[in-house]
Amino acid sequence: MDRVLYVLVTLVESVLGIFGVRALYEQPAYTVVERLDRGVEIRSYAPRLAVETDSRGQGDGEAFGRLFRYITGANRGGDRIAMTAPVETGGRRIAMTVPVEQDGAGTMRFFLPRAVAAAGAPAPTEPGIRLVEIPAERIAALRFSGRLTPETRAAQARILADVLAAAGRRTEGAPFVMGYDPPFAIPFLRRNEVAVRLASP
Repeated sequence: MDRVLYVLVTLVESVLGIFGVRALYEQPAYTVVERLDRGVEIRSYAPRLAVETDSRGQGDGEAFGRLFRYITGANRGGDRIAMTAPVETGGRRIAMTVPVEQDGAGTMRFFLPRAVAAAGAPAPTEPGIRLVEIPAERIAALRFSGRLTPETRAAQARILADVLAAAGRRTEGAPFVMGYDPPFAIPFLRRNEVAVRLASP
């Protein structure tokens, strides 16, 4: 019965996601500490736990599948874990293919619910999946809607970089994308963000 309920809840979440409804998904806690030009937010995130895997790019279905299998039972406890938002994808360089290198290694990451992290997340059973603790950090984020094409991601990353440069903010690492909706969501209702971690002051 528990499995049937999990599948039904996941199905309902997916259907609602088409219309940009994401109230059922837990999201990492953050505080907006400053707002810059063009809608850029400087956010302070609390420490959080994630499960991640290597990814070939933003649309890497294999990476998504590995992470999805983990939350649906491919873990030491056989536990089913609620889906959260956003899904984070990122790469190692700032380029036109921001946020993920199309021809190199990057990561895809699911954040785990706070209750699961507090109880001790089960270890993955599939190779290539790892649990990672993300320390408290500051992130600059720019929200936008529409499809996540390489051109759109690159344009939004340039806006973010320009705003941060004008504000004298130093960044750390490559930009990445946080997606809050499934790929089949109605484009103008989608919540996408291009983001970058900020260097310590």
